[in-house]
Amino acid sequence: MPRERLVFLVPGFFGFTSVGAVSYFKEVEQALGRALARRGVEARVVRCATQPTASIPRRADRLRRQVLARGGLKARELHFVGHSTGGLDVRMLLTPEVSIAAGNTEERIGRLTRTAISVTTPHHGTPLANHFLSVQGQTLLLVMSALATTGQGRGTILAAAKAIALAARLDDWLGRKDTPLDRVAAALLSRIRFDRRDPLWKYLGEIERDQGAVLQLTPEGIQLFDAAVSDRAEVAYGCVVAGVPKPVEAFRARSLFDPERVALRALFRFLHALSSQEHPRYAYPKPSAAVRAKLARGLGFAVTPAVSDGVVPTLSQVHGRVLQAVRADHLDVVGHYTLAGKSGDWLPSGAGFTPDAFDATWDAIAAAIAKASR
Repeated sequence: MPRERLVFLVPGFFGFTSVGAVSYFKEVEQALGRALARRGVEARVVRCATQPTASIPRRADRLRRQVLARGGLKARELHFVGHSTGGLDVRMLLTPEVSIAAGNTEERIGRLTRTAISVTTPHHGTPLANHFLSVQGQTLLLVMSALATTGQGRGTILAAAKAIALAARLDDWLGRKDTPLDRVAAALLSRIRFDRRDPLWKYLGEIERDQGAVLQLTPEGIQLFDAAVSDRAEVAYGCVVAGVPKPVEAFRARSLFDPERVALRALFRFLHALSSQEHPRYAYPKPSAAVRAKLARGLGFAVTPAVSDGVVPTLSQVHGRVLQAVRADHLDVVGHYTLAGKSGDWLPSGAGFTPDAFDATWDAIAAAIAKASR
């Protein structure tokens, strides 16, 4: 029996495989699997779990253990696709002679690996991480911890969930169906239980236990990462880069009837403003003229240090060969975009990302995997 070819999907900061009915890599497995099959590449696509805010070494070790558990050392070859911080986990795991755990499994994994593809990854940090080091950011993380680890906190969430679900039903009676509120209520809130074994509490508990990545993802912190991590010569490194124009709001009367979208749009503007502030002493590397031209063609506008996908600066996302530059926000590329039908759009950036753009993005990733496959 021929050995398998494995492709691992690695989630990013605040990442998960699924919580309730919400999947992190929504429809990615299917899109990538179809694109690989069109090229005659047989592969098993594996969604990985992660520790959402843990330090990169701990996340990389979690990835290592999952590769072993899925039979990675017996595979024909390995491929990794990391979204956001997941791309950094992959880079650390594949670093020659890295020591994450006892033994030499990291080196054996590295020798079997053919591609390491990052998708909107903060290779040079993101100013957004600095916000989580502020008083407001730390307060937010403390609140999330309390909600996960105390009965009172879980009770508060349950009560709020019931109120939100009721509001969603009231919306339906008023003729406003399939709103973001409906999707959250159906996919997550209606399934929450007080039991601490509920996946939501486990997820929040992971955040409470380790928030090491917050410091490491700052532009200052990522310099230490770059000093310790190097690329493996025999691995093809590629990246998918995203960005959106600066949000500009125009009043629309129909917005008055969609307060959920207004609130989410305001959140996106806030995140975009934070991520657009380049550090005065830690500038992003300047790409070549050819790369800058490719970025401009894909995004439809010139890329400056202020351009981002709402979470990660676009220039921070470049590492290895640019496979695709796409006008999209940070979550569009993993399937959470407005035009994806009933998919929840948690960052309504107005980028206009479409199902065709989604398929084209994952087709470019499949092409890179196919090119490196043996």
